[in-house]
Amino acid sequence: MKKETAQPLGLYLHIPFCRKKCDYCDFYSLAHSEEKMDGYTAALIRHLEEVAPRAEKHAVDTVYFGGGTPSYLGAKRLVKILRTVEKQYHLTRDAEITLEANPDSAGDSRTLRSLRRAGFNRLSLGVQSTDDALLQAVGRPHTFEQARLAVEAARSAKIANLSLDLIYGLPSQTMEQWRQTLSDAVALAPEHLSCYGLKVEEGTPLYARRDSETLPDDDAQADMYLYAVAYLAERGYAQYEISNFAKAGYESRHNLKYWTLQEYAGFGPGSHSDFGGVRFAYAKDLDAYIRGELRLSEQQDIPPRDRDTEYLMLGLRTVRGIGAKEFENRFRQRFAPLEALLEMYETQGWCVREGDFWHLTPKGFLVSNQIIGNVLDALSADKARRLALAARGDFRIV
Repeated sequence: MKKETAQPLGLYLHIPFCRKKCDYCDFYSLAHSEEKMDGYTAALIRHLEEVAPRAEKHAVDTVYFGGGTPSYLGAKRLVKILRTVEKQYHLTRDAEITLEANPDSAGDSRTLRSLRRAGFNRLSLGVQSTDDALLQAVGRPHTFEQARLAVEAARSAKIANLSLDLIYGLPSQTMEQWRQTLSDAVALAPEHLSCYGLKVEEGTPLYARRDSETLPDDDAQADMYLYAVAYLAERGYAQYEISNFAKAGYESRHNLKYWTLQEYAGFGPGSHSDFGGVRFAYAKDLDAYIRGELRLSEQQDIPPRDRDTEYLMLGLRTVRGIGAKEFENRFRQRFAPLEALLEMYETQGWCVREGDFWHLTPKGFLVSNQIIGNVLDALSADKARRLALAARGDFRIV
């Protein structure tokens, strides 16, 4: 395979095991199940081997072990899986290889050093808060002290790319508590931070008791978000996506694939893929997956020209934004109707134009669902207008 002909590809490996489910979590994960871990590891390896021939012309430049809590699988199993990736796929020398972990399961410096030597070069820790009372209130299985010790172990193991996940809008959380969490997190000197607003998802324990909880309202969450954007910018963490901030050069290369329409292949129950022009997801059934039954829960063929809505919807999540010429050249459609709408939002302080690109401001990100919905409506209306013209034999593009 020649380097110039290789298409980049990201691999997402879902590890659906946790010590316990957090009260707010609606991801597909199950309680720690040691007796199923060997079987699952074997199934994941088998799946990787089966898909490998389809990736023959691709260069894998990111690998992401997500969950669940991948660190609960144990270092030996994780390394075994990564060795399969190295053997079966064209893994680039500078591939970003991420492991998600909770502070209580990340392991000591010796364990993390063995993982780093095996190829893992990025660690994402689910810290969520530095207030132990808040952590306990939502069922987190760790303390802030454990988070601090996990960071210390990672640095001792010479892991140079560390990301911390934080959540704002937790039950009874005050602005002062959020400020303290950000201060404590920055003091740990990670290269990357993800800050997510709490969403109370149906079917979770938190949803069941939502009426008895004191949850920060939308305005309070907005204040927390805007504070985080300003605070992190002052400390060298540039925002590059709605919820993500990084030191220069430490943006998550794997997650950027999702937002820039690059290809990625998912493995494991509940994982999603966008590979070979098809979006698909595997059924959330651990036992069936272990038996080798790769059932799909959804599948959709999307030709390149029909990815215009995805380009707009995902691009407007990023600080890079969407480009007029890029859109017109890629999708052979006019950008003018969209630009007229964006110009109106610019007067409201919700978006800005930089050269040929438009992107949302922090205030715009707060109402991004509304903005993106209106942009997509404008696109649909322009498509309908052009189809009507074509039906009458009028092929004007303006």
